[in-house]
Amino acid sequence: MELERHVRIFKNGRNRAVRIPVEFDFPGDEVIMRKEGDKITLEPVKRKQESLIEWLRRQGPLDEDFDFDLREAPARDVDL
Repeated sequence: MELERHVRIFKNGRNRAVRIPVEFDFPGDEVIMRKEGDKITLEPVKRKQESLIEWLRRQGPLDEDFDFDLREAPARDVDL
C-alpha cells in the first residue's frame, strides 16, 4: 500500500525544506536524496553494523585507575 500526503514547502535560510510527517518517518538521521526527473526520493542511509572489537578499538584509554586484587583463587579438585 502506498501512502500519499499533501505537504507544504517552506524556506529555511537559503534552502527550501519540507517536514516529514510521522507516518513517513524512518530510522536514522541521514538520508540519500535523489532527483529523478520531477521526483525527489529520500532513502535512509544503511549503516554497517559495527562489531564489538571495532568499537573497543576506537575507545581511548580509561582515565580511572582500577585497583583490583589479582591474587589467584586457591586451586580446587575437579572430577573430569
